[in-house]
Amino acid sequence: MTHSPLVLQVQGLSFGYPHRALLANVHATLSPGLTLVRGDESCGKTTLLRLLAGELAPQAGRLVLAGLDRQTAPDAYRAQVFWADPRSDALNELTARGWYARLLQQHAAWDAAALEAHIAGFLLQPHLDKPLYALSAGSRRKVLMAGAFASGALLTLIDEPVAGLDKPSVAYLTQVLARLAAQTTRIVVVAHHEGLAGVPWGLVVDLPAA
Repeated sequence: MTHSPLVLQVQGLSFGYPHRALLANVHATLSPGLTLVRGDESCGKTTLLRLLAGELAPQAGRLVLAGLDRQTAPDAYRAQVFWADPRSDALNELTARGWYARLLQQHAAWDAAALEAHIAGFLLQPHLDKPLYALSAGSRRKVLMAGAFASGALLTLIDEPVAGLDKPSVAYLTQVLARLAAQTTRIVVVAHHEGLAGVPWGLVVDLPAA
């Protein structure tokens, strides 16, 4: 039995909204470790993450993750991806604890010990039984990132991680990302307008201004 290498092949990816072309012929090969998707506001960073997650269908191009083609094997592809849009209200009624219980069922490589470490690192214990709609934007992002890091997903996608975060949480996030940079079993993609100090990005994908 042969196994495909853990890479994400982005081949000629294009996507646009009505009256606005956004991403055109994007090519990249993402390897284990950290990738930064960098660009100004409204240049398509979140849209690219949604495409990589399989949430949006590209208008042209292919995505192949560890041999799984997003077009021909969409369910198998998405099963290897973690994506939670911080702007979405889909999780509003769930508590953090209830959402983590769902993730445990969805992600085969879920790491309960890692989750406890991230809950402590992000100081989330007082917020675990609150519905997500009751949390501040920063606390909500920390809940999502704790789940992302604990998921063990082959492809983990994180959008604008420091928005609303306090300084201790930014420092903890930096430590976590620095450790993930050395991993060989996960591809972690972070969208942000600039690099984070102290984080060793393996690849930087720059998107042109809108």
